[in-house]
Amino acid sequence: MGKVYTGASTSIDGYVSGPDFSGFDKLFAWYEAGDIAFTVPTGAMTVNLTPASAAYFGGLIQATGALVVGRKLYDFTNGWGGRHPMGVHTVVLTHRPLEDNEHFTFVTGGIAEAVAVAQKHAGEKGVGLNSGEIARQAIDAGLVDEIFLDLVPVILGGGTPFFAPGKGYELEGPISVVESTSVTHLRYKVKYEAPETD
Repeated sequence: MGKVYTGASTSIDGYVSGPDFSGFDKLFAWYEAGDIAFTVPTGAMTVNLTPASAAYFGGLIQATGALVVGRKLYDFTNGWGGRHPMGVHTVVLTHRPLEDNEHFTFVTGGIAEAVAVAQKHAGEKGVGLNSGEIARQAIDAGLVDEIFLDLVPVILGGGTPFFAPGKGYELEGPISVVESTSVTHLRYKVKYEAPETD
């Protein structure tokens, strides 16, 4: 079974979108910072990456077998037109389920169920989690192995944080650092406190 991770493009001050869902042009400028044309598995979009970002992004896509997202993101993207651009099965955690299909499963039973369903679809590959509330619920449930940050040199000053407010955690690393144009790709391991024993 692969790792469970959460990751996102984030500003220096820790936001994955600015106020009123702004700032995406800045957060994803690295998608057009190079001259290597990189097409996502579904063919839905092509970005132009630096060699470092192309290797990083390609490796992440190869290692990912399923995703878990919230209904808010699903609705915001209009369900990505019927299939997530990464081309993997996507589990949507929601209180308002739609009918399951070959590309999406809608789960109402909580984050642990959503991750378990995603792991079945992922097989030996990893499961990627949406940032924000999904990431917060998963880390608080002890389900997140690693955190990926695409750290962008911009200060948004507010908006949607990478993690919804909650408990703090210590991270190990960085266990990987990839420097690129307009972004630094970082990877950390989550350290959970061992349960107390009598």
